[in-house]
Amino acid sequence: MTKKFTLLAALAATLVASSAYAQYPIMDRVAGKVIEKYQNSSCQQLWQEKAKGQGQPKPEMEQRAIQQLQQDPQMRQAFFNQVAAPIVNKMFECGMIP
Repeated sequence: MTKKFTLLAALAATLVASSAYAQYPIMDRVAGKVIEKYQNSSCQQLWQEKAKGQGQPKPEMEQRAIQQLQQDPQMRQAFFNQVAAPIVNKMFECGMIP
């Protein structure tokens, strides 16, 4: 009985998560690109980008995406739910966070 309940709970969580992402198809694509960037970048590339990017203005497209995330808390939560684990994992591997 416990295995069935666990399976049903996991299925329900997956359906809820996927419906949140389906609600924001553009955000979903942006999140995919962010995840891909972190997964395909070396630690050295990420460190260089971090050093280079400080004080530099962000591209217009990125500024618009950030503005949308600031204005829509539900979209922001869906975005963070999707990208947080892959980004934090890569940053940990690269020594960017303790």
